[in-house]
Amino acid sequence: MLRSPLYCAVCSLPPEYCEFTGKLKRCKVWLRDAHPATYKILYDAEDDSVDAVSGKLAESSIGEEREEKLEKDLLKLQAKQENREQRELQMKLSSKVVIKREARTKKKSLVAISGLEVFEIDMKKLAKTFASKFATGCSVAKNVEKKEEIIVQGDVLEGVEKYIHALLEEKGLKDVKVEVVDVKKKKKPDTAAAGGDQSKSSK
Repeated sequence: MLRSPLYCAVCSLPPEYCEFTGKLKRCKVWLRDAHPATYKILYDAEDDSVDAVSGKLAESSIGEEREEKLEKDLLKLQAKQENREQRELQMKLSSKVVIKREARTKKKSLVAISGLEVFEIDMKKLAKTFASKFATGCSVAKNVEKKEEIIVQGDVLEGVEKYIHALLEEKGLKDVKVEVVDVKKKKKPDTAAAGGDQSKSSK
């Protein structure tokens, strides 16, 4: 017939592991009263007297109060951590990534990606990834808002957008808004035509 394993009524672990719970004194008192044979095997050779421990615990509840306080403090810390994580998640979900294409000349353009710093993304590492992936120049710079943005040389808007969506989804942030802006180069006024009109009017 198989014997059922013994578990401590104080910490719920096997008696051999009570010393790792921070409740050893109370565990020992319980084990001595409930299972003296097992107690004798585990603790009989120790110098401290269980009777003395029992007396101290009976006279004062300082040990229990301290343990309860530690448990309450731990619960508070866990609650604070959970609240902070929730706030950070809400901040991330309410943020957005902006991918902007800017035309430099008729044939040349660049793509600027901003808003990634909120999501704990290594901008320099990502810039290197883009440089390798699109075989082009790529750097990290400060924008007008004094925030970091990645500048990718070339018309790689679609490739960058797909990569950013995949990266956010990988981090569990697929609901984050990604805004794409296409800034076209302004046409310069036709100075020759304007000059011709002026010359005609002066006649």
